[in-house]
Amino acid sequence: MKKIYTLIAALFIAGAGIADEGMWLPALLKNNYEQMQKLGLKLTAEQLYDVNHSSLKDAVVWFNGGCTSEIISDQGLLLTNHHCGYEAIANHSTTANNILDNGFWAKSYAEEMPNEGMWISILVRMEDVSDRVNKALAGLDAKTADAKRAEIFKAIEQEVKKEGYDAQVKSMFKDNAFYLFVFEKFTDIRLVAAPPQSIGKFGGDTDNWMWPRHTADFSMFRIYANKDNKPAPYSRDNVPYKPKKSLPVSIKGLNEGDYTMIYGFPGRTNRYETSYGIQLAIDKINPAIVALRDVRLNAWKEEMDKSDSVRLLMSSQFAKISNYWKYYIGQTEQLKHLKVLQEKQETEKQFADWSKNNAEYASILTNFENAYKDYNNYALHATYFREGVTGSSIIAFAANYTALEKALKADKQDAAEIKKTVDAIKAAEENFYKSFNAKSEEKILARLTQLFYENIPASQHPQYLTNLVKKSKGNSTSEKMDAFAKKVFEKSFMSSKEKTDKFLEKPELKKLEADPAYAYFKAFLENYLTNIKPHIDAFNAVNAAEGKKYVKALMEMTGGKNFYPDANSTLRLTYGSVKAYQPKDGVEYSYYTTLSGVMEKENPAQFEFQVPAKLKELYKTKNYGQYANANGDINVAFISNNDITGGNSGSPVINGNGELVGLAFDGNWEAMSGDIYFDQKYKRTISVDIRYVLFLIDKFGGAQNLIDEMKIVKN
Repeated sequence: MKKIYTLIAALFIAGAGIADEGMWLPALLKNNYEQMQKLGLKLTAEQLYDVNHSSLKDAVVWFNGGCTSEIISDQGLLLTNHHCGYEAIANHSTTANNILDNGFWAKSYAEEMPNEGMWISILVRMEDVSDRVNKALAGLDAKTADAKRAEIFKAIEQEVKKEGYDAQVKSMFKDNAFYLFVFEKFTDIRLVAAPPQSIGKFGGDTDNWMWPRHTADFSMFRIYANKDNKPAPYSRDNVPYKPKKSLPVSIKGLNEGDYTMIYGFPGRTNRYETSYGIQLAIDKINPAIVALRDVRLNAWKEEMDKSDSVRLLMSSQFAKISNYWKYYIGQTEQLKHLKVLQEKQETEKQFADWSKNNAEYASILTNFENAYKDYNNYALHATYFREGVTGSSIIAFAANYTALEKALKADKQDAAEIKKTVDAIKAAEENFYKSFNAKSEEKILARLTQLFYENIPASQHPQYLTNLVKKSKGNSTSEKMDAFAKKVFEKSFMSSKEKTDKFLEKPELKKLEADPAYAYFKAFLENYLTNIKPHIDAFNAVNAAEGKKYVKALMEMTGGKNFYPDANSTLRLTYGSVKAYQPKDGVEYSYYTTLSGVMEKENPAQFEFQVPAKLKELYKTKNYGQYANANGDINVAFISNNDITGGNSGSPVINGNGELVGLAFDGNWEAMSGDIYFDQKYKRTISVDIRYVLFLIDKFGGAQNLIDEMKIVKN
């Protein structure tokens, strides 16, 4: 990689003293290397990241755009979280072959299951392209710069794609620096193994984001390539991928204080958020998201509890929504508990004093404050549009028809264009109707519309909403919304796949415009685009411009101390140690949990805490093999003070020798503010102990073939 010393490189040098906080770009880890060695790293800097030779980065995989996985054999075997593979597992499950509940263990390549639409990417290299981007943007106003930025990003990415690779240019430090990430992308990814969800999701929503934890949150996939070891679409002729690097697996175990590093693709942090943004999140946005998701979760669960077949079909979408439903509850609680707002305000006070005589920076905080004064009036509407209006599945699906309406309205209808839009809708409906439950969705539409009506100012309502309240039958708002939703599901062709298919055989503009689901979506969308979005866009423009200056100014004010780029789904490494903690006075948490704790939590009457009979038998007989700890038990999970966020799910936890010791899957409740603020005292990463994973593969699943594939290190 071409070495260019820019502002970003200097910041990494300045911030290199932090051990546990920081999501570091791997190409610049040499600046952190001395601190990593002090904590226990035995590898060279080149073994962590190298473009010309195999290194740890070649074994770390971006999994389907939202998680991380790692290569653990020379046959392209992948390990990731159970919740990352959940959709694939659920999609392969039927009442006749219920692998979600019963587990799945492929004993040969022939038994491994392909997954349509799944992909993984392996980083080839990263390059600093700040000079090129900044040169292209020099002297442009904000609006012109946005368009030019997209243009230069695309040009750089297209150059790489000509080499046969995938590429992304990403902004760092609020547009103060830019990096190119080059990937090799594979699309033939097959399901290899998964424990029953009673093990892989043990504790369910009750234990989610909590420690102590007893969840074996893992699943296994395999990368397939063509005979030249290159990416190729699914084919029976494809063969297991031969990686540049795979991780050895250590069963030595961990002690408190042991070095750990986590390599992965963290999704999003906002560590440079202002106090104005935090206040808005606490007061309005987070509570609204929780309330709106409550509606969906309650309606879905009511139907899921009635039927196993319905539960299997809806499990994946339920899991996705519930995960961050609880997250926003915890984030709000911890932002308050840790007094993050007050700390940000203190930083801003110091900044105001420091910048008052600086012409470039003096107005930053005032500009933020003024922008938020207007934005605060419309931000809740934006949240309700995203989580409420399109939180209704049938209304969200109606959005697919906007291109068809445009094609049907054309002065000269283009048959080819109409067919293209119809085909796109048909492709979308295949997945949509698999998990669509009309009974729950009718309730969801009624309640979400009611919440919008009651909680968004009437001045921001579309006329459509005012009219439906006037015309719908019922004495109360609730009764009117129930009647309205019932009418939508009776009359909309989108309420079933059969009706949709019939409409798409011969689509007519008049029928589309008259459809109540499409009319609802269109009315709310047009209202949003006309009356709300201009305010959102105006705020975003100020927030981006002032945010860029603010981060740059903070760097100057502090000399760069503790600065690293926000997470943005690019490869990062965090490092720290295995570490216990005290969540509150008189309570002390150990750094690990065991299988004995699983048995203590067992509750046959509660779905989240049921334990399979075979696992109970293995516990009873202590048939743990080489995976037992020194006390004759099985370690299940452990905690470390590594810095992670969403997207790190499935990331490898690696010891100082470069060996896999665990699988990151969660953060802890006491530090749920972590996306905005890293708390040195409480922040922990919760990981599955690799010995529990191997024990389940071997003793529970009987998949000795998978054990034999791995390079297992015993000491």
